[in-house]
Amino acid sequence: QVQLVESGGGLVQPGGSLRLSCAPSGSIFSINDMAWYRQAPGKERELVATITRGSRTNYADSVKGRFTISRDNAKNTVYLQMNSLKPEDTSVYYCNADLVYSRYMRPVKVWGQGTLVTVSS
Repeated sequence: QVQLVESGGGLVQPGGSLRLSCAPSGSIFSINDMAWYRQAPGKERELVATITRGSRTNYADSVKGRFTISRDNAKNTVYLQMNSLKPEDTSVYYCNADLVYSRYMRPVKVWGQGTLVTVSS
């Protein structure tokens, strides 16, 4: 089964920037809604941002004005540009998407394996 693969995590200083990417590991027909979630140690997973196939976006209040979600439908890739990072943004970031494996199949919600973002001086 095709999975989602995230990349771009790492260590960054407060105030810095990172860009996360997420794409399927193999061939699919299309992708509907896509989203980024995050989970900090000892906390529940929370929604960070969502984007529809038509690029309508929504953000958690904690990241509005600092993070930007975008997608490239030709590449079946979703991005999360993170600016003005704060120590409280430290989390494992997960990609989530509704994958359509073939023309006549219903979308299947799939999670990536996560990528760690650490904001620290």
